[in-house]
Amino acid sequence: MEGTEAPAMIGALPRLEVRLPVPDIAPWRAGNTGVEGVWTLAAAEPGPHLMLTALVHGNEIAGALLLTRWLRDDVRPRRGRLTLCFANLNAFDRFDRADPTASRFLDEDLNRVWAEELLGSPRRSSELDRARALLPALRQADVLLDLHSMLWPSDPLFIAGPGAAARELGRELATPPLVVCDEGHAAGMRLIDHAHFAAGASALLVEAGPHWQPETLAQMEATAAQLLRRLGMAKEGAQLPPEAPRPPGRIARVTRTVTAQSTDFAFLREFRGGEVIARRNTLIALDGEAEVRTPHDDCLLVMPSPRAMRGHTAVRLARFEA
Repeated sequence: MEGTEAPAMIGALPRLEVRLPVPDIAPWRAGNTGVEGVWTLAAAEPGPHLMLTALVHGNEIAGALLLTRWLRDDVRPRRGRLTLCFANLNAFDRFDRADPTASRFLDEDLNRVWAEELLGSPRRSSELDRARALLPALRQADVLLDLHSMLWPSDPLFIAGPGAAARELGRELATPPLVVCDEGHAAGMRLIDHAHFAAGASALLVEAGPHWQPETLAQMEATAAQLLRRLGMAKEGAQLPPEAPRPPGRIARVTRTVTAQSTDFAFLREFRGGEVIARRNTLIALDGEAEVRTPHDDCLLVMPSPRAMRGHTAVRLARFEA
């Protein structure tokens, strides 16, 4: 909050200031794989296949800026393959700086459609059709980094896909230093939870910071560059941000997902994602007449949403692992 401005009301939208340029993906839209918006760059030396996805939500433009920069600067892998994917192109086409939250998706959230039974069903939507088109590239990846940003104030974090390998990869990268493990979303399966990653490949989703801010783009690039180095894929002389000192990574497991059961869900005060509540049984919110309390000491608040609608996640509560 700048100057002497009064604090915002709990649940009021944060200031929606778009401080990033809208990415020009026209030169890269066709891709080079036969699938629109998907590029694969291969090295002569064999190695892992890393996939970076941006625009899974069409209004989260920072990831697309990173991908266009790497394509423009010819960032190529030293070994293995690097796939760069602009995911929800149809939603991104409707991005409007004057109304930047409106183009998250067209028909449904692209990050809730990745269950095999849904992908194999006859149901159609803009997002389901796009997910089906991206499946062949997804199934070739050994490691996925899904690039996201956030509407509500929160420290950056990883969300790990299924399996211990993804958790440990996030902890080793430590850019950002927090790795959250959960059981997914009741509303539908995320990209990182697809069966391909449950079967052995590793997937991380990075929530890099606030939508449309330069520091969020910088966090995304630091994360992606660190992953490229960790996999032995960074080419000498590549235009990547320098490796910086970082704190040890920590893993936190979600112990309770709080879903708004009424239209009157409200936190008792403003909470920031990454805040830790010291004592168990601390009252943090009211859901109509029902109380929401912390289930244990040192309770981590994961991405609280002060304007949660009925049936939607209001906050996830997590415990740090040793």
